Parts: sequence; structure tokens; C-alpha cells
Amino acid sequence: MALGEFDLIAKFFKRPVRRAALGVGDDCALLQVTPGMQLAVSSDMLVEGRHFLSTVDPARLGHKSLAVNLSDLGACGARPLAFTLALSLPKADPAFLEGFARGLLALADEHGIELVGGDTTAGPLNICITVFGEVPAGQALLRSGARAGDDLWVSHPVGGGIGDARLALEVFRGQVSLEGRDFDAARRAMELPTPRVALGQALRGLAHSAIDLSDGLLGDLGHVLRASGVGVRIDADALPRSPVLASQPRALQLECGLSGGDDYELLFAAPPARRGEVLAAAQALGVGVARIGELQSEPGVRLVDGEGRPLRGDFPSFDHFLSA
Repeated sequence: MALGEFDLIAKFFKRPVRRAALGVGDDCALLQVTPGMQLAVSSDMLVEGRHFLSTVDPARLGHKSLAVNLSDLGACGARPLAFTLALSLPKADPAFLEGFARGLLALADEHGIELVGGDTTAGPLNICITVFGEVPAGQALLRSGARAGDDLWVSHPVGGGIGDARLALEVFRGQVSLEGRDFDAARRAMELPTPRVALGQALRGLAHSAIDLSDGLLGDLGHVLRASGVGVRIDADALPRSPVLASQPRALQLECGLSGGDDYELLFAAPPARRGEVLAAAQALGVGVARIGELQSEPGVRLVDGEGRPLRGDFPSFDHFLSA
């Protein structure tokens, strides 16, 4: 039996809401925001062939679709409340929908966030999610808050690093060869990112500024530098690397770490006097953090190695219209 639009919504995505005032099934959702809080809203779109491969497991795709949006809330220091889903499908395939919904809603349950509405239509596979969160008024972490003298930090999995998602992409492109557990680990980083929502909330009052890593460290950092009117000195050898990435040639390590993208870790600036508190907050949450540089008053990016020697190289980040 063929699934219609409203049948697939009811079968795979409609669940009773617990915190929202009104969810799926009406013309609008209704959210109750706590007094003294501001509403944080972010949207991300994932397009087949551009943001994910057609061979990705549907459950992993559901997870990542929500994870990349929750990562934005983490970068703002916001607590998730609810989300909407706009889904374009070539066909209503029950096997795909079951896996996609399972991965999506499992991550939603993990973060206590509810699906409260959206839209479905026929067309190329395209996923657009809008997330809603709340943050105490005046306490949101902004790109414009970094100050000269701040430490530059990046989060990472304990025992791991950044750049593995880009490494997996290079394997799919045929540029790098990885086998067995190494490939599985890199692919997992690419397809199952962990949004640092709890860390973002813990950094309120500690960090001056934050951004999540989606298009590459240097590219995303550039948004902070421009908004804050500062420059930066980065120790490239301080970038956290997984054992898999650390086994690759140095040039590839730098490319993946500095311009890789799809990490969905937090890059944040905090005053040196709060180093102990930053480390304690991360440790309490089971998250790794690495201090990789210092914000400076002089504009621009200065890359150095562990000995302080300048590094040269071009590390372009992903751009949806300029990247091939």
C-alpha cells in the first residue's frame, strides 16, 4: 500500500509532545519559552550529493540531520526545546523512512527535544530542520564577543581529534586509502557527529565567543575574527588529532584539521584566567578540549608550528557556491 503525505507523517514522525504547548497536526506549533529566556533559532539544509552520499545509512542520516542543527544551539550556549522537519523525498519508501526517523528521533530523545511540525513533499532528497532553543537573556555566546588576549580552544572526542570527517571524504573520493577499523572510525566521525550542546551551556560565563565547526576551522574562525575585530595566532601542532589522522602525511593532517569541515565541534575563545574552569567543565562532561592559539589585536591569521615557526599553505574552507 502506497504511503501518502499525511500517512507517512502519522506513521513515522507524529508523537505526543511533552514540553511544547502544541506539536504536529495543526497549522502552527506553540512553544512556551521560560520567562527571562531568549529564543534561539537555527536552520540547516542537507541536500543529497552535496551534504551526504546516497549510500549513507538512513538512521545515520537522520542522526546527522538533527545533530548539525543542535550543534548550532551548542555554539550559542542554548538549551534545545523543539524542532521542525521539512522533507523532500523522491518516493515514500517505508524502509528509508523507518531508519531515518529512528536515527532522528533517538537523538531528539537524547537531548529532550521534540518534533513539533514541518512539511513533506515529493522531489529530490532534501532535508531542512529548524531548531528552537532557549538561553538566559544576555548570556548567549556570540561570534562578536572574542577579545584580544583570549585563548582559542577547540573541543574534540576524548582520545580523538578534528579532521576525521574530511579524511573519510577523501577516502570516498579515492584520494586516501583506509581499511577496516580505521575507515569505520573516520566514517563514523563523518556520519555520526556529536553536537556539543552540554558543553556550550557550560561555557556560558566562561567563554567570550563560540562557533561550531561545519565548513572548516579556518573558515569558521574567520567569521569570529571579522565579527570581533581581532586576529589570531594558531599553533598547528596543537590541533587535536585522532590516531587514524595522526598516521597520515603531515600535509594531509593539516588540510583535514584546518579546512576539513563536518566536525561539529565547538571553537571558542575564553580568557586565560579561566583555563582551569574550561578544563574542569570539559572533563565533567567527558569532552576533550585543546588550547590551539591566542586571539590578538592585529588582524589576520598567523599559523605557526610547535616551535613557533611560520607555516605557509592554502587551507580553503568549504563554500556551497564556490566549492566544486
